[in-house]
Amino acid sequence: MKKLIATVLLTGLPLAALAEGSAIMVHDGYARAANPRSGAAFMTLMNSGTADCTLASVQTPASEKAELHTSKEVDGVMKMLPADPIVVPAGGEATLARGGDHVMLMGLTQPLANGDEVALTLDFGDCGTVEAKLPVDNDRKADAGGESHAH
Repeated sequence: MKKLIATVLLTGLPLAALAEGSAIMVHDGYARAANPRSGAAFMTLMNSGTADCTLASVQTPASEKAELHTSKEVDGVMKMLPADPIVVPAGGEATLARGGDHVMLMGLTQPLANGDEVALTLDFGDCGTVEAKLPVDNDRKADAGGESHAH
């Protein structure tokens, strides 16, 4: 199966933002399939700058559509809903994790198999864009407190 793009994140080390001068870094990112047509991407966004940065949208060649989603309990049932833009505070971080905020990949251009990689362009508006490459890890367990992802 053809690789989408090479990655640095297999080691779990931070991936420096590729946008020149950007204060945003992507750390511990990965993608996984929910089914053959959809998947999700998870990561920690770190902002070393002095201004808040807001993740407004995501683009990827891996799917027809990429949206910011969140998981919320509605009437006792966990549901996935479109999320508001995600603020990464100055000097802080925001975590996109299973069971919470995440990037939903809808209409995959090919199935996400372990060992593949997904390229993302994260749009932070005035803070610029950041290119990230995430390994596909369908076997990764949810972090403590996280829930499995199904859509």
